[in-house]
Amino acid sequence: MVELGIPVVGGSVLLADPRGYCAGVDRAVITVEKALDLYGAPVYVRKQIVHNKHVVHNLAARGAVFVEELDEVPEGAIVVFSAHGVSPAVHEQAAERRLKTIDATCPLVTKVHHEARRFAKDGYHILLIGHDGHEEVEGTAGEAPESITLVERPEDVDLLDFPEDAKLSWLSQTTLSVDETMETVRRLRERFPQLEDPPSDDICYATQNRQVAVKEIAAKSDLVIVVGSSNSSNSVRLVEVALDAGAKAAYRIDDVSEFDPAWLDGVERVGVTSGASVPDDLVQDVLAYLATHGHPDADAVRTADESLTFALPPELRKDLKRAGA
Repeated sequence: MVELGIPVVGGSVLLADPRGYCAGVDRAVITVEKALDLYGAPVYVRKQIVHNKHVVHNLAARGAVFVEELDEVPEGAIVVFSAHGVSPAVHEQAAERRLKTIDATCPLVTKVHHEARRFAKDGYHILLIGHDGHEEVEGTAGEAPESITLVERPEDVDLLDFPEDAKLSWLSQTTLSVDETMETVRRLRERFPQLEDPPSDDICYATQNRQVAVKEIAAKSDLVIVVGSSNSSNSVRLVEVALDAGAKAAYRIDDVSEFDPAWLDGVERVGVTSGASVPDDLVQDVLAYLATHGHPDADAVRTADESLTFALPPELRKDLKRAGA
């Protein structure tokens, strides 16, 4: 095991640690699995439970039915809300359709929802840093739609126009690049010195830890491979962070079938990591591929220890307890 700050020698593959599943993803996936065990198929899930096509495919094979909107769910059926969260309007629609809901929203996303409601109640206009169309952003914005303006990138700050005495605060999507988000906040504060901070950083611990880890391996790698799906914001950010940290090349792949052997031409050291919604067997497949293509030795580079876990949604826990499961 190679610890942070210790020079890397030996292995031609550097494996980021932490990587893969975070506590919120683990909780969401287990929620759907337990719901299928307890209630039987079908169990409906609004949107992808987490942003990984392999996880979604495996759960669908067990009887989960993934839908885009609640009008696709039969009245009275069981529906799980994804880890990314939903707006109050979605909860209202579920109640109107008499759906039995299980809310698998990551508790760290729920925290941002609470902050949005509190700031709006206190008369603040909220500058929400995030990506337009992302499910998490839609859920957070839905908590106070009249009081939120989306800021997607640092350059967007120049387009904002608020009076000098405006009460302003900022929040962020939990899966963004830490460095880019802090640059956006820096620019916001330059333009609006009265800007109020949230009680704590909104970017989740797992996103930050994976970015720190990929920076460590990228600086020592000719090539970095990020395992993760294209709609996974935190996976896409890992590629950007790796390139910014000094990797000569970095690519995101869903699985080993997308690995282009030409990427290995002239490469001495490969860094490997994965997004927060990626099962580790997909990473192990990549390591096995590298071992048969001239890179058999892998060293883990640990930059943080993660022990956080989240309890299952209360509505599911109650039914599991009643069933003696």
